Amino acid sequence: MAKEQGETSADEETTGHEWDGIQELNKPLPKWWLYTFYACIVWAVGYWILYPTWPLISSHTAGYLGYSQREVVAEDLAQAQAEKAGFRDRIAASDLETIQSDPELLNFALAGGAAAFGDNCAPCHGRGAQGAIGYPNLQDDAWLWGGSLDAIHHTIQYGIRAEDAETRNSQMPAFGKLGMLKPDQVSDVAEYVLSLSGNEGDEEAAERGQALFATNCAACHGPEGQGNQALGAPNLADELWLYGGDKATVVETITNSRSGMMPAWHERLDPATVKELAIYVHSLGGGE
Repeated sequence: MAKEQGETSADEETTGHEWDGIQELNKPLPKWWLYTFYACIVWAVGYWILYPTWPLISSHTAGYLGYSQREVVAEDLAQAQAEKAGFRDRIAASDLETIQSDPELLNFALAGGAAAFGDNCAPCHGRGAQGAIGYPNLQDDAWLWGGSLDAIHHTIQYGIRAEDAETRNSQMPAFGKLGMLKPDQVSDVAEYVLSLSGNEGDEEAAERGQALFATNCAACHGPEGQGNQALGAPNLADELWLYGGDKATVVETITNSRSGMMPAWHERLDPATVKELAIYVHSLGGGE
């Protein structure tokens, strides 16, 4: 006959706890669970003794084995650096064309350049080198200072408007801010500049802007707005814009100018890494 709720047999031990007539039985834990628990205690004590475990005021217990993960990582890094040293020495001693013509050196340089790009260049140019507003896309064919391997290497090495004697340097006048052009003239020049890349706008204003462009802008950008890499003057006749190609942005650029800056990386990176970066950037698809 089934027991009523709350009933217990005489040989069943209880904990003495009872809730609403329900008694709590005092059942022993399974043997396998107890043995596993005891084994974990023994293992933990052994770990405390053998490995660094307990924090002290200024250090920690070293453990009987004297094991240190920091030392293991340091040894692995030292070994990796030693294995790379031969390649990096060859890259540092070779010119860019030699590196490109040597498949072994080229593969090593591309891998090293990709890593260096992610660490140093991606915050501005993007992880995929796609660029952003004010930061050039390194995958297209629009290069302010030239996209040849040597030109890219020079740009990375000495920077743009950096505090270096060899830096790339150009300065567009702030035509509106300096009073060189009146606001309506700035607007007319902007209309003409936009027309160069096929944008439809105010044709009469663009015609007036053409004459102003020839007087004020053509010396750097060329009579057709095709740009001049020797001066770092962008091509205004394509549809690629560093800061944006809408009317308001172009007016802002003509009025106040732009003066983006890139560091001279030779001050922060060794010569081999600078070469690796140049080769990697050149390989992205936009290099000339």
